[in-house]
Amino acid sequence: MATVDTSLAPHASGAAAEYAARHSAEHPLKFYSGWFCPFVQRSWLTLHEKNVPHQYVEVNPYKKEPEFLALNPRGLVPTLEVPAGGEGKAPRPLFESTVICEYINEEFADESQHGPNLLPGDAYQRARCRLWIEHACHKITPFFYKWLQHTPEKPYTLGEVRDDMFKNLKAFVLEMGDSGPWFLGDTFSLVDVMLAPWAMRFFLIDHYKTGGFGLPEEGKGGADEAVWARYRKWFAAIKERQSVKDTWSGDEAYIAAYKRYADDATQSQVAQATRKGERLP
Repeated sequence: MATVDTSLAPHASGAAAEYAARHSAEHPLKFYSGWFCPFVQRSWLTLHEKNVPHQYVEVNPYKKEPEFLALNPRGLVPTLEVPAGGEGKAPRPLFESTVICEYINEEFADESQHGPNLLPGDAYQRARCRLWIEHACHKITPFFYKWLQHTPEKPYTLGEVRDDMFKNLKAFVLEMGDSGPWFLGDTFSLVDVMLAPWAMRFFLIDHYKTGGFGLPEEGKGGADEAVWARYRKWFAAIKERQSVKDTWSGDEAYIAAYKRYADDATQSQVAQATRKGERLP
């Protein structure tokens, strides 16, 4: 039976706590968040990149309060409460991190106030971005959980899940532009947003799993040296991106939060789907 995970730290820490505090005042656009969650960080990154005024509301998704369930019956974070646009009307909820990110990017499109569009203007290039967003969501992020939740009794080995992860990560990297650090080269986009939170958490594999993440060191990538050099260039830029820094609680906080995944003991919907081999919620 699922139980409330009372060991989870109740609030963000470090830079993320400071950024959350700057957005703690009452505001009609409310962002319901769990500081530790990479799906949340996707949407938080987009709010930051687009300079969107909002109210940050921390919730424990393992302890689903009735008020939150009324807004999102699935009880998942992130959830965005969008103003109703008329007196007496109920607020309008949005959930699913990719949906929230696209909504924020489209709704706050005035570049003079909210910065560049996070998707290309060209229809083909937008479609191509969505293809690789899908790839990041369904071919990379699930293997993070499968890898982290590995225990000796699983029907797959650490080597097998590592091979699957690296095959899919390599396919993603091979699509990156050459002119700059981001997926589109010089232009930061939602494609970068979609993978960045998990890339920031790959170090947890090093911490918890035998053999670690195992990305080849510089000069030791063999035939794929150029691929992993390109990934390192991208990841170095991700770590220095201000939106990433401002929504990060610090490595030790994540090590503590993800021990329940490494022990395959958490009752999150993501963990349960991973155990069953189902699509992530």
